[in-house]
Amino acid sequence: MSYLEKLLDGVSVEWKPLGEYADYEQPTRYLVESNNYNNNFKTPVLTAGKTFILGYTDETDGIYKASENPVIIFDDFTTANKWVDFDFKAKSSAMKMITSKDESKASLKYIYYWMNTLPSELVDGDHKRQWISNYANKLIPIPCPANSKKSLEIQQKIVGILDTFSELTAELTAELTAELTARKMQYSYFREKLYSFDKNKVQHLPLGDENIGKFIRGGGLQKKDFTETGVGCIHYGQIYTYYGTYTDKTKSFVSEEFAKKARMAKYGDLVIATTSENDEDVCKAVAWLGDKEIAVSSDACFYRHNLNPKYVAYFFQTEQFQKQKRSFITGTKVRRVNADDLAKIKIPVPSKEEQERVATILEKFDTLTNSISEGLPKEIELRQKQYEYYRDLLLAFPQDNLES
Repeated sequence: MSYLEKLLDGVSVEWKPLGEYADYEQPTRYLVESNNYNNNFKTPVLTAGKTFILGYTDETDGIYKASENPVIIFDDFTTANKWVDFDFKAKSSAMKMITSKDESKASLKYIYYWMNTLPSELVDGDHKRQWISNYANKLIPIPCPANSKKSLEIQQKIVGILDTFSELTAELTAELTAELTARKMQYSYFREKLYSFDKNKVQHLPLGDENIGKFIRGGGLQKKDFTETGVGCIHYGQIYTYYGTYTDKTKSFVSEEFAKKARMAKYGDLVIATTSENDEDVCKAVAWLGDKEIAVSSDACFYRHNLNPKYVAYFFQTEQFQKQKRSFITGTKVRRVNADDLAKIKIPVPSKEEQERVATILEKFDTLTNSISEGLPKEIELRQKQYEYYRDLLLAFPQDNLES
């Protein structure tokens, strides 16, 4: 006998339209008037999407008192939803506020947990309002609705278990996230220290110094030129979505015919994305360590040099590089740094042996950090899936009386 069966103790379950137990309200009275947000202000401004808290406002009128009457906020287009038990203002009328019509018959928290067991039925391009057209008609399992006291007891026991599970999952996620953040900060600290050479002992030269290297612009390659097999290529967008610090294999290919007229990088070259939508990603770089030459797209360039390839690649991740880079960024929506300006950025140039030592240390640290970076998010994901599994199991009511 399952826990749910024990909990029901033989009572019947009826499936009722959600609209019979839940009300929805437009947030018109609670919409924020100004987008002048500041973390020092008191009242959060909510959206039902992934962002959830857009910012904080100092407006004092039209605040929804969820600390007194909790509410489910529901995105009427995406069906994304959140449980809210703190005072707030709303950003958009697309966000609906769901409440229980009668808490003595249906616990709002019970409704919230059940709603999150529903599979997504969204269709691309479908912009209809989901609550009235869809969710209000969903059938929710209500234990013995004729006996509201008994029904509420069962609902509250289920809510109590899921509340505890949610808190434990959130606690563990916070601990794992903090561990991941600490490891990344530790790695960044040591990386900065390794590139902090005494300028009186180690030359700091422009990347474009004729004794070090030169920048070559990529060109011509677009995604439509990709082929299933052929000559390897790197498109600038892949540098910040796919590649790490270095690689000896490409994700994409072009035909041999196309490669004949393309700009080609060779072993040791650093391939750099010179455009991005944000300052952080612009100039993200990957060292090419493959045996064969590869094509490089426009909006990227490659750096041909006589330094240790990994040493240069790790340098592009340092704050020392980032600080210099920021002064050369141009553009508004699309941010870019041109090759001529990259050539002006200075890099410490120690001996070949020291470059090798720095690269080796960072490679080991990088491997360790990445294993943690991969392991911890996977652990977080597993814990979330575990929670969802038990939640769904706890709300898997018999469907004998399911109304069609």
